[in-house]
Amino acid sequence: MTATIRLFVCLSAVGLWRGESESAHADERPNILILMTDQQRFDALGCYGCDAIETPNLDRLAREGALFERCYSPCPICTPSRASMLTGKSVPGHGVYKLHDILAEDELLLPHRLQALGYETSLVGKLHVSGLWREAEHRHPNDGFEHYHWCIDPGLNFDSPFNTYARWVERKDPRFYQRLKKEGKRLRHFPAGVHFSTWAAEATVDLIESRDVSRPFFVFMSLFDPHDPYYDHPQEAAGQVDAAAVGRPQPRPNDPAMPDGVRREWAKSQAVLQNTKEYKDNAHSLRKGYYASIAFLDEQIGRVLRCLDSQGLAGSTLVIFLSDHGDMLFDRGLFTKGAYFYDPSVRVPLLIRLPGHMPAGMRVDNAVQHMDVTATVLAAAGYSRDQLDAIYPHSMDLIALAVEGSAYARRRDWAVCMFRNSGYGPGGSYFDPPIHATMFFDGRHKLNVFHKLPGDASRLQGELYDIESDPQETSNLWNRPDHVEIKSRLMGRMLNWMMENELRACGSRGGERFRQSVMREYGSE
Repeated sequence: MTATIRLFVCLSAVGLWRGESESAHADERPNILILMTDQQRFDALGCYGCDAIETPNLDRLAREGALFERCYSPCPICTPSRASMLTGKSVPGHGVYKLHDILAEDELLLPHRLQALGYETSLVGKLHVSGLWREAEHRHPNDGFEHYHWCIDPGLNFDSPFNTYARWVERKDPRFYQRLKKEGKRLRHFPAGVHFSTWAAEATVDLIESRDVSRPFFVFMSLFDPHDPYYDHPQEAAGQVDAAAVGRPQPRPNDPAMPDGVRREWAKSQAVLQNTKEYKDNAHSLRKGYYASIAFLDEQIGRVLRCLDSQGLAGSTLVIFLSDHGDMLFDRGLFTKGAYFYDPSVRVPLLIRLPGHMPAGMRVDNAVQHMDVTATVLAAAGYSRDQLDAIYPHSMDLIALAVEGSAYARRRDWAVCMFRNSGYGPGGSYFDPPIHATMFFDGRHKLNVFHKLPGDASRLQGELYDIESDPQETSNLWNRPDHVEIKSRLMGRMLNWMMENELRACGSRGGERFRQSVMREYGSE
């Protein structure tokens, strides 16, 4: 048998030729609904201990499924993080490092693989696996969405042929549409009836109710809120916020070892607060607006969950809720997100419900990340563990993790977050000189390394926190002599991870390297 024929047989046997899995049967596979918010920190839901608002619908998901305590973004910026979730790869694996990077066209997104399995696939809302201007003009050729209801931001790209939200608002309220086009992101307090979250919920319900009943469905409902600006929520939603429970921002710590990258982010945040008219308001009132947006989106998600109930689909639908990254909300004097890895910025809520496959009310403490969503969904759709290990070696099936616990968690007990000059600096451009940093979290200690640039003769800078004894990350142990061994051990693990991912990424674009890697995995020549 020639090598080419053996390769075809090998690929076909494991279902990689078209992304198919022969073990999957339509009558056994669940429907899949991913609910994603934008810039929602982990502690902004009732089930995570938030007292400022009530979030009964998302809390219900936690009660009926599993809550993951330590889900960390692979990058604190939207585009790289979302690319990881929809490709199942680390940031070096997919190569989207910055806010406006473009995902390579040969990458296969999660819906593409599900479509090959016979799923009816739909997007509602924000995709953002490439820069927003690119997505306003071009669809990714392998996005895999059969129904494409795209909108990346309610205040931008009104003339994009893909902007379904803009067309919906124009039909529903022409006068408001003209106002929205004129004011854009300056517009305050969208009416509830034409809010982005309302549109997303209505579109998702319509897709579920009009589904092809002969096929399982996949819907990715991706909301813009609670992303800044913090004043776009309906005015009545503010009444759902307990102002006293919102609390004041955490003060900036007096840390002489604070890395220069964080200092530069702090200076940028102060400039925004002082010089931008929209943010001269009291920080406390802006924090209230953030929570009001979450209270409102919880109501809209409730409409979708009730639709599953009324259609008799709740028991046969895998529901996953998470956010792409967090928001500092002025804690430590920092604004939104950036070149720092404090938990409010990089730790997000993650809830998973699949009745009959995982115990209700579980809380999972293992570190997990966004690329694990891909493995979780495809495992539910019929992919074997061997297949997933071959295609997504750094992704875990989170349902198996919840059920099997440490027996499955030994595959990965850490999380990595990367910032490669990923977000904006002062003036809306990337930082110059750039900021490059990496976080490595081993389940207890968090190491944040700010990498030196060529020609930089200064000492390496960073942060080290013991999350177990210091969950607020107020005591930087970077220069403590009694933590040199811990810092060195984490540094070594981080460098090994970076090298492994870099080498794996080097072979991801060339056809010959891909052929050879498949041969190594599934049979030698």
